[in-house]
Amino acid sequence: MTASRPILVTGGAGFIGSHLVERLLADGHRVVVLDDCSTGSLENLQAVSSHERLRVIQAKVSECAGLPGLVAGAESIYHLAAAVGVELVVRSPLTAMQTNLRETEAVLEAAAAHRVPLLLASTSEVYGKSAKPAFAEDDDLLIGPPHLGRWSYACSKLMDEFLALAHARERGLPVVIARLFNTVGPRQTGRYGMVLPRFIEAARAGRPLRVFGDGRQTRCFCDVADTVEALVRLQNCPAARGEIFNVGGTEEISMGDLAALVIATLASSSTIEFVPYEQAYAAGFADLPRRRPVVEKLARTVDFFPRTALREIIRRTAGEKQT
Repeated sequence: MTASRPILVTGGAGFIGSHLVERLLADGHRVVVLDDCSTGSLENLQAVSSHERLRVIQAKVSECAGLPGLVAGAESIYHLAAAVGVELVVRSPLTAMQTNLRETEAVLEAAAAHRVPLLLASTSEVYGKSAKPAFAEDDDLLIGPPHLGRWSYACSKLMDEFLALAHARERGLPVVIARLFNTVGPRQTGRYGMVLPRFIEAARAGRPLRVFGDGRQTRCFCDVADTVEALVRLQNCPAARGEIFNVGGTEEISMGDLAALVIATLASSSTIEFVPYEQAYAAGFADLPRRRPVVEKLARTVDFFPRTALREIIRRTAGEKQT
């Protein structure tokens, strides 16, 4: 059944946003995408570009004159517009902070005026540099010093969360916050430092896979289809309103082992090259030893948690069929 009012997706031309848009259209919804394509691309929406229930507006959220009307007429909002990628954040911290804060503030103000349900996509970066083996939503957050540019991104996204919850408490805005952990999949680019597509591109070309640091730092990866499923379920769950949820896979792997798994999965002849951080990034770059989510709250609330195996995630991201 087609909804009478459209769903607004900011950042809908981005990697995750475009997959979400496809899902919403498949579910019968009308969708409005608002994206300035600064890091996303209209090519990501190519498969649905002529869809009769899709409208695309190319503009910054904070500079869109029609934003109040778009929000007032929306059934709900997925706010995914944000600065993305470690390389972009390290290279242009001011742009990253301004993008995260200004766009979120604009959409929250408009949504609160009409109490339109809003899902805010946040990030695991807000957990900072804690040495805990896994992160839960009610953990204390340990952010590094301001002279290290990485933490500016974490703080700006954390401020987004504070703003969203303040609008919920003071203005009755129905809001859900999803902290995403390394979502990967088809159409993701390594242009802004995303490790898995960067590894896959190198493996396909037979080039060395460049692992930064000693390769012992670990991460967990989440297939984009699992992330989208979680976001849709959270948006449609009244019990999730006013809450924060981790969204991510729990299969932990070191970056050195990930490089080896990509090479093996794609039957590549590539080798692995370890690159010191000071050669890969600007001076003072801070990396995290582990980043594993606790997802019991997500499973308990919406009866779902990401479970796609990492080897299959690699195949899907590389565009290969499972054998």
